[in-house]
Amino acid sequence: MVNILLIDSPAQWDSVIVEIQGVELELIPNGREGDVQKIFLPYEPGDKEVDISKLVAGTVLPVARNETQLGIVTGITLKLGTRNSLYLDEDRFPLELPQGITDYYLPVSINLEQGFSYDLILDFDLEKSIQVTNPEPLTLDFNPTISAYSDIGRGELTGTTSPSEVRPVIFAVNGEDSVSTHTNTSGNFSFRLEPGTYDVYIDPKNSRYNSDTIRGVIVESGKITPLERITLTRK
Repeated sequence: MVNILLIDSPAQWDSVIVEIQGVELELIPNGREGDVQKIFLPYEPGDKEVDISKLVAGTVLPVARNETQLGIVTGITLKLGTRNSLYLDEDRFPLELPQGITDYYLPVSINLEQGFSYDLILDFDLEKSIQVTNPEPLTLDFNPTISAYSDIGRGELTGTTSPSEVRPVIFAVNGEDSVSTHTNTSGNFSFRLEPGTYDVYIDPKNSRYNSDTIRGVIVESGKITPLERITLTRK
């Protein structure tokens, strides 16, 4: 059984609506090297426009699930629609996909064994996907930045910030690589990370508060690493 789950690393917008059509798995069945099968799994709900900015702090969107043959999943394609938009202070701004591209292929390598269920995570990084090209009037560049990975072998990094209404952006930095997320309305956040040592940077996105950095956080495979409550200080 393969479960495809969508999570979000959101930006500073009120909400971001993305149209999800489904996913296409790329599979090489056991004993049939060179025979690549493509399996389309539709996103079943009638309303395919999803507010993915709510997918934080462990909240996920089940996109599809399906029993498959044994073999190796070598790639997944997230299929989007064209009805994508952003809301800021109740104003709607359309998000145009670059050159009308709606299919986003992501390489993975997951060896499917009998009797197991696999979670395949699609991480939609809105902080990197949406850029402001002109503040007045607000003009946006929408270029989806998505990663795909298996949950196997990863660890979880969790924390809580206060005051909860600030909703900072949290970055987990490992060398030159970084991932980001937001907190939910209670101030909670969560990452699923490769084992390693991370610096956690908190950007309040609010001129009244100072940023903060927690250095040398160790994430271990299969374990949850909770941080002590992070209290943002006023400038």
